Amino acid sequence: MPDHTPPSTTPLRVLALGGYGAAGSFAVEQLRSRGHHVTTAGRDATRADLVLDLGDLAAVSTASASADVVLNTSGREDPRVVAAATAAGAAFVDISATATYLAKIEELDLSAPVALSVGIAPGITNLLAHAAAARTDLPLDVAIVLGAGEQHGAAGAAWVYGMLGQSFADPATGTPVRSYTQPAPFDLPHGRRRLYRTDFSDQATLTAELARPVRSYFGLDSRFATVSLAALTWVPGARRLPTSIPMPGGERWYLQVRDAERVHGSATGIGQSRATGHMAALAVERVRSADAGVHHLPALMTIDDVDLTVFG
Repeated sequence: MPDHTPPSTTPLRVLALGGYGAAGSFAVEQLRSRGHHVTTAGRDATRADLVLDLGDLAAVSTASASADVVLNTSGREDPRVVAAATAAGAAFVDISATATYLAKIEELDLSAPVALSVGIAPGITNLLAHAAAARTDLPLDVAIVLGAGEQHGAAGAAWVYGMLGQSFADPATGTPVRSYTQPAPFDLPHGRRRLYRTDFSDQATLTAELARPVRSYFGLDSRFATVSLAALTWVPGARRLPTSIPMPGGERWYLQVRDAERVHGSATGIGQSRATGHMAALAVERVRSADAGVHHLPALMTIDDVDLTVFG
C-alpha cells in the first residue's frame, strides 16, 4: 500500500474553478467550514468571486499562482488548464470521471501534485476496490447506481447522454465495448437489477493498479431510465438529445464492489453532487503535501478515512 498523505493542518488557499455549480458549491462549503480560504472562479460574474475564462490560459496561470490548490469542478476537460495551474506552482484536484481526459492528464510532465478519481465513481469506488483487493485475488465488478431525479447540472447530464452510442476499450482485454451494453445482474438493497458496462474511468485505473480485470457497471435508480439508456445507445444521434429532458427517479446513489464469490464493500447516500463535493474537499486537504505527478484517490487515503455516514 502507498504511504497516504495526511490532511492539511493549516488553512489552504483554494481556487475553485466552477465553485458555484452542483458539486463545486458543496466542496466550497465544506472547505470554508474547515477554515480554508476559497475563491470561486468562472465566467458567471454574478456568482464567481473571480471572473475567469478558462480558455485564457495566461489568466488561469496568474490566478493559480496565488493558490495552494486549484479545484476543478467546472466540467471543462482541458489538460492545458491543468498544465497552466501546476506550472504556476499550485496543486490540482479534478472531479472528472472521463477516462480519456484523465489519461491525457497522466501524460503531462507535471511540476506539482494532481489528484484524480476524487468523486463517487471514480473516487469512493476506487477506495472500495482497493479495500476489496486486500481480501481477494479475483477480478472485481463495480456497480454504480445514480439517482436519476437529481439536478446534476449541465455537465453531469451531458456526460450521461454523451456516452450513448460511444465505445471504449475494455481495460483488461482491449476489446471495444459500447456503453450501456453487456448487462449483468446485481443484488442491490432495492432488489436485483441489470446494470450495464459504461465508460467510467475507475475500471481503467483499477485494472492497472490492482493487476486484475475490473469492470464498471452503471444504472440509474429508475429501472425505466436505465433501460431507456440501454435502448438509446443503439439509436444514431441519441447522444445529442437535449440534456434538459427529465428522467424519473430520486436522489439516492449506491455503490458496490464484488468478486465472483461475494460482495466486499458498498456505500450509499442521498445526492451525488453533495457526495462528490465532500470527496473533492478531502482530496484538496491532502494533495498539497503529495509529490509532483498524478495521484488517484487511493494514493492519498483509504476508505477508512471517509465517514460514509455523512452521505445520508
